[in-house]
Formats: sequence, C-alpha cells, structure tokens
Amino acid sequence: MASVTASATAGRRRKFTVDALFADHRPQAVGVEDLPTAKEIRLDRIVPDPDQPRRSFDEERLAELAASIAIEGVLQPIVVRYDAERDVYVIVHGERRWRASRQAGLATIPAIVRDVPEERRLVQQLMENIVREDLNAVDRAAALRALKAQLGDVPWEQVAEAVGIRRSRLFQLLGTEKLPEAIQEDIRAGRLSEKQSRALHGLPPAHQQALRDLLVHEEIPAAEAMRLARALRAAKVPDEPEAVKRALAELRNRSSAARHAGTDEMATLLSAVAAAATGGRQERVHLSQIAATYGLPPYDATRLQAEVLALARTLARTPAEELRPGTPAYAALAALYGALDAALGTSS
Repeated sequence: MASVTASATAGRRRKFTVDALFADHRPQAVGVEDLPTAKEIRLDRIVPDPDQPRRSFDEERLAELAASIAIEGVLQPIVVRYDAERDVYVIVHGERRWRASRQAGLATIPAIVRDVPEERRLVQQLMENIVREDLNAVDRAAALRALKAQLGDVPWEQVAEAVGIRRSRLFQLLGTEKLPEAIQEDIRAGRLSEKQSRALHGLPPAHQQALRDLLVHEEIPAAEAMRLARALRAAKVPDEPEAVKRALAELRNRSSAARHAGTDEMATLLSAVAAAATGGRQERVHLSQIAATYGLPPYDATRLQAEVLALARTLARTPAEELRPGTPAYAALAALYGALDAALGTSS
C-alpha cells in the first residue's frame, strides 16, 4: 500500500526543465518577457540609412537632445537591421537619437534589431515620422513620391492608404514640391510652416518672395497669410517687388485699422449696454442712439441664439494661453462679461 502511495505522489510531482530553473520568478517578472532582439550596440557599428525620408536635422534641437541624453541616457531604444554583407547595423528608426548620443559622448546605445523587408522599410520610416509629425513637409513629400515608385507606381490613393493619411493631406504635402527651392529650404529649416507656405502657391515670383519675407520676418500666422494672398490676387498688383511690398503694407494697415475700429465699436456698445441695464431712461436713450449710429438691426431671438452658438464654438477652439489676463481675447471677454452681468442682473 505504501509503495502505491509513493508511486502516486511521484506521479504528481512537478517536472522542472533547465529553463525553468533559471527563470525569473520575482513578482515584477509576471507578464514580462525578455526580447531576444534587444541589444546594447556600439555607436561605431551603427550607420544611418541613406534612403531614409529625413534629409535635415535641426542642430539646436539636436544639441538639446544630446544634453538630455548626457544626463538621463537614451530613454527609448532605436530600431536597427543587421546588414550581413557590410557587417553593420543600419538605422530603421531613431537617427536623431543616434546622432545626439554621439554628440553626448556615449559609446553604446540601446537598440532593437529587426529583420525589416526592403519593401516595408520606407513605409515604416514614413509612418514613424508622419505619426509623430517629426518630418518636415518637403522631405515627407519626397519620401511619399519615392514610396509611390517603390510600390510599383500605384495610384496616390494607395500611397495615402499605405501610410495612413488622408488623400487631401497627401496632396497638401506634395504641393510643397511646386514651390521654389529657396522656399522649400525655408520649410526644411523650420522658418516657414507648411500651413504658412500654402498661401504662396500660385503667386507670381515677386508676390511669392515679398509675402515669404513677411511671413519669415514677422511670423505672420497661416490664416493671415492666406488673407493677404487672396487680397493680392484681387488687387491685381503688378509682379514688381516694390509694388508688391507697397501693396502688402497697405493691406496690413487696412486690416489693423479695421481691427481697431471693431475694438472701439465693441467697447462703446458693451459699455452702453451695461449703462442702460443699470441706469435710467437717459442711458437707454443713449444706447438707442448708438445702435442707430452703427445701423444695428432690431432684436431677433434666432440671430441671438446663432451668435451665442458661434461664440461658444470659438471659445471651444481657443487655446488656454489666449484667455489669460493681458491678451486681447481676455479683454474682449471681460468686457462682454461685464455687460452681460449688468443686463442679466436686472432681470433676476
């Protein structure tokens, strides 16, 4: 009987493999698996991919990254592939981190080694940069064109689908290739954003150059750039540098005057509304006179609701920094708040 019990106990004993003897059984190891492809590779064994989409690196941002790496190390491994013919590791993602690590004086860098098929390499590199918006528009356009050729000159719709962007966005990026080389270089260097550069499309050379100078030197936002470009076309200004400069200066002066006039009108109206709400007959008569002077239409409940909705939509898209004390938006909303507080306070 004892021998039967011993046999049964032996049958229930756990069997250990050699791997199990060396496995990590600590709590922090639960649900964690080591990567056989994760390596610490000497920097001198790694080379950039000559076909990768990025063609330019911001030296200032590279220096900032190098300083961060010198203090904290490389926080995210790069991705490389092994080239057996040359016995080197070629960068798939992370050339900036590799360059910054060399600047920081590191000898090695953490890397994940992947066997990336050639036909997927450019797609992955594009995806990496497009998702992070880390590749300038001109280099991205060139890479998209290269990808189209690599995929067998497929339609642009298939290229857009391959990298996960909208067709309209793809053509916006390709549009940068139609700009003069000097302006393309502005985009590469970060002096012009791709959105700003859209205002330059289709303009004659002198118009293009004058508006480009204004955008770069005065940091005009994209929406204002588009307005100026439309106004230049409508004014049919001759394509002469001085004529275009004068036209742009006049257009900007008009815009500034219109903004000031609008600000003055807003301040006058809101002040009169607040005064009429808290004052007597004289203040109400004064408000009626101001309304007549500005040619304001009679009260309409539907229009009021529509304009309140328009304000709500604008506020929903307004950056927090635009609503801080001292900004024009803050001043306008504070004045509106005062008028509304006075008007609504009388009815409560």
